[in-house]
Amino acid sequence: MTTHTGRAGGRGFGLFEREGELAAAEEALTLLTGHEADTSWQRTALRIVQDRAPDAPGTPARRTAATVHRGGVLAYAAPAGLGKTTLLAEIRRRAAARGCTVLSARGGDQEQRVAFHVARQLLQPQLAAASRAELRERLGSWYDIVGPALGLCTAAEGAPPDPQGLRDGLDWVLTHLAVRRAPLVVVLDDAHWADPESLGWLSAFAPRAEDLPMLLVVAYRPDELPDSGEEFTGRRSGQRPLGLDPLTSGAIARLVRDRVGAHADDAFCRECWAVTSGNPFEAVELAAKIRDRGLEPTAERAPALRDLAAAVKGSGLIAQIERLGTATVRLAWACAVLGTEISPQLAGAVAGLGGEEVARCAGLLRRTRVLAPADPDTEPGSDTLEFVHPLIATAVYDAIPAATRVALHGQAAWCVVDAGLGPTAAARHLVETHPEGDPWVVQHLRAAAQETLRAGAPDTARRYLARALREPPDRDERAAVLFELGSASLLNEPATTVNHLRAALEEPVAQPALRHGIVYRLSQVLAHSDRLVEASELLGRESRLTTDARTRLRMQSEKFMWDAFRADEPDSPARSRRLARLADRLTGRDLTERYIIGLRAWDATLRAEPSGVAVDHAERALEGGLSWADESRGFEVPVLVALTFLYADRPGRAEELFAAGTAEFERQGWRGAHLSFAYTLLGYIRYRRGRLVEAEDFVRAGLRLAERVGPRTPAEWYAVGVMIEVLLARGRTEEAEQVARAHDFGEPFPAAVTFPDSQTVHAELLLATGRTEEAAAELAAVGRRLDPRGMRNPAWCPWQLHLALAEACETPARARDTALAAVTRARQYGAPSAIGQALRVTAEVTGDADRVKLLEESVEWLERSPAAYELARSLVALGAALRRTGRTREAAEHLYRGLETAQSCGADGLVDDARAELAAAGLRPRTLRPTGTDTLTVAERAAAELTARGEDPAAALGLDQPAVTRLLSAVYRKLGTDRAGLAEALTGGTP
Repeated sequence: MTTHTGRAGGRGFGLFEREGELAAAEEALTLLTGHEADTSWQRTALRIVQDRAPDAPGTPARRTAATVHRGGVLAYAAPAGLGKTTLLAEIRRRAAARGCTVLSARGGDQEQRVAFHVARQLLQPQLAAASRAELRERLGSWYDIVGPALGLCTAAEGAPPDPQGLRDGLDWVLTHLAVRRAPLVVVLDDAHWADPESLGWLSAFAPRAEDLPMLLVVAYRPDELPDSGEEFTGRRSGQRPLGLDPLTSGAIARLVRDRVGAHADDAFCRECWAVTSGNPFEAVELAAKIRDRGLEPTAERAPALRDLAAAVKGSGLIAQIERLGTATVRLAWACAVLGTEISPQLAGAVAGLGGEEVARCAGLLRRTRVLAPADPDTEPGSDTLEFVHPLIATAVYDAIPAATRVALHGQAAWCVVDAGLGPTAAARHLVETHPEGDPWVVQHLRAAAQETLRAGAPDTARRYLARALREPPDRDERAAVLFELGSASLLNEPATTVNHLRAALEEPVAQPALRHGIVYRLSQVLAHSDRLVEASELLGRESRLTTDARTRLRMQSEKFMWDAFRADEPDSPARSRRLARLADRLTGRDLTERYIIGLRAWDATLRAEPSGVAVDHAERALEGGLSWADESRGFEVPVLVALTFLYADRPGRAEELFAAGTAEFERQGWRGAHLSFAYTLLGYIRYRRGRLVEAEDFVRAGLRLAERVGPRTPAEWYAVGVMIEVLLARGRTEEAEQVARAHDFGEPFPAAVTFPDSQTVHAELLLATGRTEEAAAELAAVGRRLDPRGMRNPAWCPWQLHLALAEACETPARARDTALAAVTRARQYGAPSAIGQALRVTAEVTGDADRVKLLEESVEWLERSPAAYELARSLVALGAALRRTGRTREAAEHLYRGLETAQSCGADGLVDDARAELAAAGLRPRTLRPTGTDTLTVAERAAAELTARGEDPAAALGLDQPAVTRLLSAVYRKLGTDRAGLAEALTGGTP
């Protein structure tokens, strides 16, 4: 139904019986703009609607009150032809009259396969006029991410953004516009035909509209809306869309008389209603034909209406077009194939017509109301061609003989490319053609897929490449197409990616670099699918086949990496020896060598070699740089290098590396699994430093991102495991249980080694909830899995410490032996935090005679580390042990320190324990001092600098040794390092 541009007929400016729907829009606009419109009819219309259905869910008054504050969502759902387009046009007009910024877009039957078609309609007009420099300034770091998707710039080199990163960028752009150009009204017509990328984005964004000065208005056909638009159906929110009913006979009579003349008699008008079934589009078109034919609107002429109505749709419409001549039919077909906003020159090229013939035929199609009237404000010949209504476009398209339609799409693809519109514009036509083994088709589909993938639409890229594969490509090109198809499926369909890449390896690959690229990508996706054995075997087999030494080294490095993650590696010690021999003779001259050296650092960490050895290798790996966002490498090795510093009591250094890596992910637009890992592990670093409140914030951000990636993915496993650790440390055991249940955190555990180990975390939760026997069984299983592989570092996986606690009640002697074994391993590794934690647990499972001595040593070690939470635990435990032996004064000192440290960590459960111990000792808790900042005090910096130079701070500062110990303990916690890394941390400045 087109917008009526003549005189207003009745209420609603020709929008007959749409008062209620307009009332909803008026109320939403009023709430958005903060003032009433100057319309006398609106209040009456609103009262009519309220009286008609006062308690029905989804009525305008109830709906807007529930969902719109400053902004919100207004959805209209109705079958074709009931006036959605006209209604939205009126809403746009009224919004503009109120001073709103209006963004408008419309889905198209032909364009729904063009990625970001709707997003570009909405946002391009607001940004396209800006220069590149202005765009960079306005979009900031989002320029390279959203620019290609919106057609504002070409994609930069490097890996494309992931779909979630792109959505976040589009969210930012739309939010920015809503704030800068408020109030903002976004109108989307024919949402059922919106491209999946745009519809999924807007649907996910819709709930945020309520918190912005923005009204999102959407119209769609309910039976055709894809699942990605479910947010607009109200099934989630409970706010149902407004429907549009067919017009009553009275409304049709008013419409006919408005357009034909007031003298149309009642019988004639009733017949108009009967033959159109109250469909506004058909009624408008019928009235136009009555007027064009000069049919008298009397009862005697009413029988002619049925034949006239048949010409409005279906076969009658097609017959009418055919009577206009062959050239006109060809032009109509060309327009139907091209879609919307059709260039006359392009339509003529597709139809095989010259400029004058196009103008003549377009005039005929306009006079018969197939094409919309020309815009009088444009130059002759420069106006775009547009169908009067999508129903007409669909009817014309469906009427094209199948073979002719395929040929027209092929012709359209050639014409689009010749017109300089690029391969992406041609690709939607090429996917409609029949395969004929044409290299030109394969070439342009591959180019379009590359553009689309780099713009952030892997699903569309995959569709183009799948069609290229069916063409089919030449035999020597097939492997490349399969590789590109597998790469496009990597983020969304890992199983499909494996199939494509395996098929690519079975093809004859003439270029070694291509084959190697396929191998690297296949091993990567196998590993990320928890198929580490297959990844390792593939790399081992291919490394034996290659004759190039550097390629073999690269494959060996990848194999070393995936083997390091395998929980079932058959001969881990032998691999470690081979890795050590290889790494020791490499210089780090390229990325492959640095990766191997980085893997050596991590292997040393797992095997509890002295922490200094691991750190030295990690520093060597970093000397030439390790990119976290290298498209062909993955981010695993840079993460392992950073974690090497963490477990070696250099969390400050680890955090610097993670912050840099996170920035790389965000610049690249990787805001799915990659960013989830980064946030989660940043939270884990904060947890290890004892900054539990900050840790929880980071891990929650990582978990939110992981949940968007999908359930039981590696990203979710990491996030849930770390979240449980943090919640247990904060004393919120019930909440930790809820998180585990909500995410099905339990057996079967991943085959890959995780950080922290998933099964160990699960056992820790069992232990915290009193299920000691279950915890002991799981922890024993962890030991059987890790010990034969030489993974014996309690700083990384403290399974022995938890097992000792689980064994303490039933078998105290075994518990002590288990804990002492962990102490031995911790001393071998040498990280103060690991030694201090192991000594504390040993004290807990040891009799009273040795407990105080063990705890005193634990505190001494932890005071040399940055692990504030572990220090707080040992201080409270030592204070409690001293209280029980009657040494109240000494107990008070440790309990007060433990309380203050626990408070600064956010360890609420430990704070309660410390208060309870103080109360049991008859002591009153002191007023806690503010936790302060990470900035070193004058005394702390002086003590740190003297220590770093090898001088004695006690003598230089005139302090006793306990005072110096406390100063340095604060330094280590603030800088995130132990004594070995103090000099470097001081020269790098405070975090």
